[in-house]
Amino acid sequence: MRGREYMAVLQAVTEVMGEAVHIVDAAGKTILYNEAMAQLEKISVEDALGKSFRKVFSNIPEEESTLYQALVNRREIRNKQQTYLNIYGKQVTTINTTIPILVDDQVVAAMEVARDITEIKDMSDRILSLQDSRERSAGPDAGSGAGGEQGRPARSSGIRRYHFEDIIGEDPRFLQAVERAEKAAFNTAPVFIYGETGTGKELLAQSIHYGGNRQKSPFLAQNCAAIPESLLEGILFGTEKGGFTGAVDRAGLFEQANGGTLLLDEVSAMPYELQSKLLRVLQEKYIRRVGGSKDILVDVRIIATVNEDPRELIARGALRPDLYYRLNVIGITIPPLRERRADIPVLADRFVKKYNEEYGRQIWMIADPVLQKLAAYDFPGNVRELENIIMSAVSMAEDDHVLTERDISISPGYHQESEGFGGYTGAEGSLAEYLAGIEEKVIRHYLALNGGNITRTAKDLGMLRQNLQHKLKKYE
Repeated sequence: MRGREYMAVLQAVTEVMGEAVHIVDAAGKTILYNEAMAQLEKISVEDALGKSFRKVFSNIPEEESTLYQALVNRREIRNKQQTYLNIYGKQVTTINTTIPILVDDQVVAAMEVARDITEIKDMSDRILSLQDSRERSAGPDAGSGAGGEQGRPARSSGIRRYHFEDIIGEDPRFLQAVERAEKAAFNTAPVFIYGETGTGKELLAQSIHYGGNRQKSPFLAQNCAAIPESLLEGILFGTEKGGFTGAVDRAGLFEQANGGTLLLDEVSAMPYELQSKLLRVLQEKYIRRVGGSKDILVDVRIIATVNEDPRELIARGALRPDLYYRLNVIGITIPPLRERRADIPVLADRFVKKYNEEYGRQIWMIADPVLQKLAAYDFPGNVRELENIIMSAVSMAEDDHVLTERDISISPGYHQESEGFGGYTGAEGSLAEYLAGIEEKVIRHYLALNGGNITRTAKDLGMLRQNLQHKLKKYE
């Protein structure tokens, strides 16, 4: 096979991979530039192929060019964030892995594989700016947060806040968790909350903040699974201009939450190395911005949450044991809804009243067969799923005054065990079609459960985010 044929094969492989790939030879001339990279950097393949990458990207200083460092200094650079201007002046933010390619200890080429995070970077910048401006404009009596999973939000200046009186439940184990949270509200020790998805962890966290002596200070929340690893550190600790390509001076969530509370949702999704930095902040009470050299004192109460058993997270290396012990000063476990079934009618009634008001309905009661059906269901999505079921039923009820079985829709494949899937008979088409149908229903169920959050849905389904995105395209 000749050189041109090898290059054709390599080009085809990189196109199938779906990753953005740029390869230059020892002289810095681009010998491979696939379509994914062209779309990422918003330039045509023809503008880059066969040309010196230093001329195409002349606005990137040599010391900041990962390709240059790999080619000239043999530096292997992994998962580095870069913000730069392409040939047309368009700003692009990427996460790059760049490696030198050696033959007989000589650098013959350099390869860069990049992932576009421009929109995510813009989103994170907007989040920080909005959080900062909202806290400054809302005043001391307005709180913030991302909402709860049950109950009624109190509002101030249009911002949702939750308090202990919004928490609904009569189960003894659940009330024990609430009582522990009420006691925690009047001290500053870290709190670690474990509960399955949809059990009300943020509702409890907000209640701790707004029911305690920090209620007039900021409450900020960050889902650690929703932000790429490379951006999370900057969001938490802030950035210093010059710390990396495209960095600007910006306060992170720790500085913005100073004097108040920072909720770290799904803290086990935080990269292991970043967990050690968080541990140091908890111990030393100061942060250092990314790229900065100045220590900044902070007074922030941390509330951390996980949706899996922390012992299992530690066992598989997702959660540092030293961080867990430092956070678990006040540990709270919220029981899942299937273990507090007596609360289902109480919660369902509250949600009916809530959505009567929101949708202008007049539902007076829930029929007994419906309550029996709900009581027999395992609710993998817990209180959040129950709320979604009632919200759907009330919204579709029109002029009815009683919710009946025809109004209640529980996702196929998630009924109580006695209902099951019904079994494959062959009339449903091929086995592959039947299984694909089940897979689609499961994905739709969890996607709805997580409010369209792909990262959280992928985690709940135990699959890679990229694989889930492929399935979403497959099932439209």
